[in-house]
Amino acid sequence: MLSRRPLTAIALCLFALSVVPAFADTIAIIGTGDVGSALGPRFAEQGHTIVYGSRDPGRSSVNELVARSGEGASATTQADAAAQASIVVLAIPGMLVEEITRSLGDLSGKIIIDPTNPLQGKVPNLVHAAETSNAEIIQAAAPDAFVVKAFNTLNYKTMIDPGSADGPVSIPLAGDDPAAKKVVAELVAGMGLEPIDVGPLENAHWVEGMLILWINNRYGTRESFDFHLRKTR
Repeated sequence: MLSRRPLTAIALCLFALSVVPAFADTIAIIGTGDVGSALGPRFAEQGHTIVYGSRDPGRSSVNELVARSGEGASATTQADAAAQASIVVLAIPGMLVEEITRSLGDLSGKIIIDPTNPLQGKVPNLVHAAETSNAEIIQAAAPDAFVVKAFNTLNYKTMIDPGSADGPVSIPLAGDDPAAKKVVAELVAGMGLEPIDVGPLENAHWVEGMLILWINNRYGTRESFDFHLRKTR
């Protein structure tokens, strides 16, 4: 297992050589709902091996998802999936991030991608339920992992088909480790999306708030809208 300090130097060297980092070969998707089912096959298209962590890995819908997720894909328990992978995606309910992160065992040296949002209340009055952010809660629960906030600002359907947005769709990335963000940026770019580095992990609080506005309008009584960040050219 790589320690926190060597990961940055090693990963930066690998990216400088334009090779896929060895630690990115296996990706654990914890959760098999809409977000997990969207991201898993898209990562598999980039040549990564996907292992799904499910509370019921033998369920028929999980088996169908595995079949769509490339060569070598599999499903097992959540903790077993995390143990096999160097990148762990927490495609789980936003209010359960601390509980589930702690249940996954030792995550030291792993990159954790957090696409969750801490939503509380009912539409159109959802509120941000974390004092900090889900990403920071996850980091506190797994202090020796590398947490990157990503994929929480767009609908899972856009993950599957970015072309449906009629233009570039950017993904804000918040995290404290530059090398971890570079790894996640590669995954984002490989999906046909545009990564945007929005700074340290503490900025995840503001990124999470973006989706709350979107949901409250889309499923409430106010005017519905879509938004996709665009890089300045």
